[in-house]
Amino acid sequence: MKPGETKPTWRKPVGILALFIALLVYAVIVAGLSTPIGRLPVLVQTPIYIVLGTIWLLPLRRYLIWMETGRWR
Repeated sequence: MKPGETKPTWRKPVGILALFIALLVYAVIVAGLSTPIGRLPVLVQTPIYIVLGTIWLLPLRRYLIWMETGRWR
């Protein structure tokens, strides 16, 4: 390897696959909640869907750091 090049790790492909699976599971859970949420007034539904649509981003930063470095911080 040339200086400055890094060796590929297993974390990136495994991390991408795990992220895809986790998002798929999360989407199925949220879709399953659509019927009870749909019964609520629209002004209540809106903040619920905003929170559910963005909450998955909370652990994403540390997860991406782990994929790059192997550390959680």
